[in-house]
Amino acid sequence: MAIPVLVLIGSFLGLLILRVPISVSLALSSFLTAFSVGVSPMVVVQKMCDVLDNFSLMAIPFFILAGQIMADSGIAERLVDFSNVLVGKLRGGLAIVNIVASMLFGGMSGSSVADTASIGSVLIPEMVKKGYDRDYSVAVTVTSSTQGLIIPPSHNAIIYAYAAGGLSIAKLFLAGAIPGVLIGLGLMIPAYYIAVKKNYPAGEKPTWKKALKATKDSLLGLLTIVIIIGGVLSGVFTATESSAIAVVYAFIVAYFFYRSVNIKELWKIVLRSVKTIAAVMFLIASASAFGWFLAYLRIPNAIATAVLSISSNKYVVLLMINVILLLLGMIMDMAPLILITTPIFLPIAEKVGVDPIHFGIIMLINLGIGLCTPPVGNTLFVGCIVGEMKMEDVVKALWPFYIAMVAVLMLVTYAPTIAMWLPSLFGSNL
Repeated sequence: MAIPVLVLIGSFLGLLILRVPISVSLALSSFLTAFSVGVSPMVVVQKMCDVLDNFSLMAIPFFILAGQIMADSGIAERLVDFSNVLVGKLRGGLAIVNIVASMLFGGMSGSSVADTASIGSVLIPEMVKKGYDRDYSVAVTVTSSTQGLIIPPSHNAIIYAYAAGGLSIAKLFLAGAIPGVLIGLGLMIPAYYIAVKKNYPAGEKPTWKKALKATKDSLLGLLTIVIIIGGVLSGVFTATESSAIAVVYAFIVAYFFYRSVNIKELWKIVLRSVKTIAAVMFLIASASAFGWFLAYLRIPNAIATAVLSISSNKYVVLLMINVILLLLGMIMDMAPLILITTPIFLPIAEKVGVDPIHFGIIMLINLGIGLCTPPVGNTLFVGCIVGEMKMEDVVKALWPFYIAMVAVLMLVTYAPTIAMWLPSLFGSNL
């Protein structure tokens, strides 16, 4: 089996070095491995098709479309105004506003890239105009956008639920709520410290009239989260049904209330979303075939044996997994890593007594950090484009925030109650 393993892993890494897209690399390496072990190529095609015939995965296209509608509807600007009412008067208030706005917007878009593009295009120029350093402004925007990957609803949580063998999406949504907020609170510490140290300006306290208007304008958008999560937890509809309802609600808000999206613009939004959806679904299909060969060649078992031979202590094993995922997050995107590494590391985590829901949150936080880490951090790349800065300059300002995120990761890893408390409240109802 040594040669097929070399073909599978070697061809995949080789294609990545040649800058072949990850989804294509996964598919091609699967076909090459099929030829090397004498398996019919139709098995690869079958594995790619079978995975898409899954009701739970239907939620992903709808959540992507709903997030795109909300991103283009002007909700980002309204959430910035609302966040300014809450925390804008603090020293370095615009940085704290950035973090709070990302927390709220992330709960609707579920995408750190969309968050960075939407919130960043509003706040980065404004922060620079008010006297904040540009690299600091970009660093705050990029790191705070990772909250949306964990705060529900998150389509990455849905991908993990599938990769883990069909976990409760509702439980994963609940498990991500407190850790997502903790990331925001953790990022506020270095943001405020740096703001005081560099004497960044405090914001002006808004008048009651402006505060009421900002709150009123943001409520319709914020209700998206309430409708989705409330409906799922109450049993009115499933997570997949909630994603379709989110699309309808997002359109009603954008078209009838905000009047920021017309039918012509909606068509453009749908087309952009279809491109994203097609890429995500092809990635899931390709990773499914790749994962089948991982299992066929017993690679997860070999890795599990190697890890547990070093130590069977729960805390040591979790530390090793975290370090490996942090390193992998530097060179690969989040979704493929979830699909590839979940079948490898989840069995190891379960052997040492880690709940799969808890492990899912650990993985989401970990790989979210990877999106902010060079050289292949997509969110960092988008933030640099929006902020008109070189990546190497932003990275220097990123370290305090990176340390804060890693600290939250360690806290969630070794204090499982943080993630598991909300799911435990609802028990078997989810």
